[in-house]
Parts: sequence; C-alpha cells; structure tokens
Amino acid sequence: MDRFLRLGTRGSPLALAQARMAATSLEVAHHWLDGRVEIVPITTSGDEIQDRPLAEIGGKALWTKELDQALLDGRTNASVHSMKDVESERPETLVIGAMLPRGDVRDRIIGAESIAALPQGATVGTSSPRRAAQLLRARPDLHIVPIRGNLDTRLAKVESGAVDATLLAAAGLDRLGQSKVGKPIPLDVMLPAPGQAAIGLECRANDNDIHTQLARIDVHMTSAAVRAERAFARALGGSCHSPVAALGEVRAGKVRLRAEILSEDGREHVADEARFNVGDDAAAAELAKAMLAEAPESIRRLFPS
Repeated sequence: MDRFLRLGTRGSPLALAQARMAATSLEVAHHWLDGRVEIVPITTSGDEIQDRPLAEIGGKALWTKELDQALLDGRTNASVHSMKDVESERPETLVIGAMLPRGDVRDRIIGAESIAALPQGATVGTSSPRRAAQLLRARPDLHIVPIRGNLDTRLAKVESGAVDATLLAAAGLDRLGQSKVGKPIPLDVMLPAPGQAAIGLECRANDNDIHTQLARIDVHMTSAAVRAERAFARALGGSCHSPVAALGEVRAGKVRLRAEILSEDGREHVADEARFNVGDDAAAAELAKAMLAEAPESIRRLFPS
C-alpha cells in the first residue's frame, strides 16, 4: 500500500475545497494522520475552455476525462467529483465508491431578491440549459446570456452591470465560505440538476482496497438519492444541451423522486414524481420514459432514443 492515498481533483477553488473535505473525511474515518491523503490537482479541458458554453464543446466529459485518465494510469487512487458534473453513463472500469453528506441542493440568485423581483427584460447570466429553461418558464421576458468562470468572475459580471443577475449552486457558495451571497430559490420554483450538491469519490472498479477505504465515508442516503437521479437522467438519454431537473429524497428505505424536463425556451415542460424502494433504478427509468411519452415534440427532440 502506498504511503499516501492520492485524490485527483480539478484545480478550481471549489473543487479543491471539496477535495479537502473528502481528504479530511477519509483521515478521520480511518484514524490516519493529517496529510495521509494527498490532493492531486489536474487541469481539465472544461477548466481551460472558458469562452463557450459547455454543451457546445463536448459536454460534461470535459470535466472528467483527464481525471479518469489519471485514475486509470495509476497516478491517482480516486477522483473527487461534483456529481452534477459527472455523465450519467460512466466507464465500466470506474465506480463511485462513496458520497459525502449532501449540501444545500437549491440554486441561489445573485443580483435580485428573487426571480419574480427581477426587472422586466432583465439580463441573467447562466450557461446551464436547465437554469435557462426554468428561468424562461417563470419569466419569458428575461434575456439569458452565457456566463462561465469561477465564482469571482461571475460575481464581477453582476457587480459591473454586465448582467443583472446570475444563478449559482447554494452548496458551492457554502463550501467557499460565501453562505450569505445570494438568495435561495425555493424548490417548488426551481428543482436542481441531478446530483447537485453531492460530492462523489470514484475509483477503479477492480481496486478493492481503495473501494473498501472509500466505503467507510459513504453517506447511504446521499448515495441512494443521487443514484435515483442519475438513473432517471440515464434513461432520458439526451445531452447537457437538455434541460433536466431531478431531486431524490430518501426516507424509511423509500426514494421520492421529483423531476422536470423542459423545452430549451421553457415554454413547454413536464413535471412528475415517483416513490420506490432504494436501489430500484428501473422505477427511476420508468418515470423518465413516462414523462417523455407525454412530452410535446419540443421536448422529445432533445432526448433522441
């Protein structure tokens, strides 16, 4: 066994903060000395390309492919991911071995007290198809423009007046010590992306030692909820062009899965929910298929079978 367990991570401030959370959890769970877990920053294509929406340049794989390669090459023992940025279809050679306690799943709006409080025709910066569609569903008058970059870059766009407002994940803000920034958007107004606010640790499927070590810090309720959300997204197919929202909640061995799919302009949407046993991926997939069956063409074309 190597002296260090090496965790691969993106090099953004948020990714590094999440990797430190994972490292601390492992060291505490295993009674290891501080520093026993080594954090290995890896630059991803998604970090390098900042001038175009993610959906136009290769999708979520741009956040994971370099981390995957480092893991498969043996340069790292596990990768730390924001689960909302991980493709629902993953290589069979890799497995999610643990998830940390989930953070606040809501989005926050920065620049206004609420979506309803935005001025008529306000410009909102977001590169998320889900957020754009949900915003336009609530407020068809809004002007949506793409915006990417780290937290400071996005906040500066609001401060400078380049955009009137932007949306960010509450959990990410909290993990960066910015819990007072922005106003939370209620879940009945905006459901989150599948996997939002969840931190996952992925390892090689054949590395039983590392998988066992990761399992010590797995939060079962988080894993079960995110598994259901990812099964729903996987059954839909589509791409990161596709506006999809899903939130699983686990109580007494049952998952309540709420979901929404939308047209890109937000004019059409289908929302539904299902309750099923933990681990029943088929039930999550059936919800996806049932929602697609009742969806108008403007939505179905985003999810080619």
